[in-house]
Amino acid sequence: MIAGPTWISQFPGNFVWSNATLVTKGMAPYGAVALGEIDEVCQRLRQRQGEPDAWHQEWCAMGRRLEAVADAAAAAGREMTAGNYYLRAGMYYFTGERFVPPGDLKREIGGKALACQHAGLRRRHPNIEFVEVPYEGTTLPALFMKAPGPSGRAPTVVVFDGMDNCKEMSVLFAGLEFAARGLHTLAIDGPGQGESLRLRGLSARHDYEVPGAAGYEYVAARPDVDPARVVVMGYSFGGYYAARMAAFEKRYAAGVAFAALHWDLAAWQREIKRRHEADPRTTAQSAFHFRWVMGCPDVDGAIDKAQLFSLADVAGRITCPFLILHAEDDQVVPVAAAHRLYEAVGSARKHLRIFTATDGSTYHAQADNRQVGIDYIADWIEEAL
Repeated sequence: MIAGPTWISQFPGNFVWSNATLVTKGMAPYGAVALGEIDEVCQRLRQRQGEPDAWHQEWCAMGRRLEAVADAAAAAGREMTAGNYYLRAGMYYFTGERFVPPGDLKREIGGKALACQHAGLRRRHPNIEFVEVPYEGTTLPALFMKAPGPSGRAPTVVVFDGMDNCKEMSVLFAGLEFAARGLHTLAIDGPGQGESLRLRGLSARHDYEVPGAAGYEYVAARPDVDPARVVVMGYSFGGYYAARMAAFEKRYAAGVAFAALHWDLAAWQREIKRRHEADPRTTAQSAFHFRWVMGCPDVDGAIDKAQLFSLADVAGRITCPFLILHAEDDQVVPVAAAHRLYEAVGSARKHLRIFTATDGSTYHAQADNRQVGIDYIADWIEEAL
């Protein structure tokens, strides 16, 4: 048995910090973080695990350091270099914000993360458009990454985040690969996600076909998108959203659940509450995060709302091609949830792929090796369309 830190368990015995660190590490292949910088932060955090403010202090300190380098490079006209530093600074701010309770400080750090990430994306990825998707009298913030090859209408993937991710991550770990294969990507922060939650106060909703329809209608109206070949994808918590959207928004040509969600979300959140009361280090979720996403003042209210987040009478309505990916040793959402979703999906063209250590990934939503998941998804989409 390995006693010390591993790639997946950076802080042995502290699942909440290890999970958050792994999600950040997973962005390394896309230029959004650097492993040496992460290691430097973790070396300091290892000595401060009992301090409540240590997490955001150390990650934000790294963010400020890199942001200063980016500012200096931009002032000197070295825009590409500035872009690299801004991207990494933004991701570290986003990681630092993760365990800050809702309030002014969380909003401040979240705004700083977005500003840096956007400054980096604008410089490094000029094929990304910053767009607003019309939605119920307001808009949802999104990033449209255009594939460089197609000259006419091309297939497009609409990607919704998980519970603690953001479109700035999705557009890189998914959008870059999709673009290389001639697929456009709309990475969108739906209600309860990313910028929509942090800066616009939009909480999660169970009937995600509403934002799903908004995403479809936006891309379908673009002259560079083939409206008959639009796929919806959600990862982690978005696995529920993707299934819900595929079930009720029939204009999507196919759907992808990049990890299934708990079949009984309310029961799982009651278990999370119990774990927090016993030892908060044993869960990947902070004590406040779920209620914040749900827009509820307390955990019990959030658990009550979670009862609506069920696919029991929904998955059978899915008729389009539908893909479910999951990890055999998923410690966040047990693999049984993926099997149950697969059995319930009504489509005749459904597919379940369970990743093992031999495949190169054992973690939830392939956070330990995103590329193997995205490659599989891209291959499947090309065949499904």
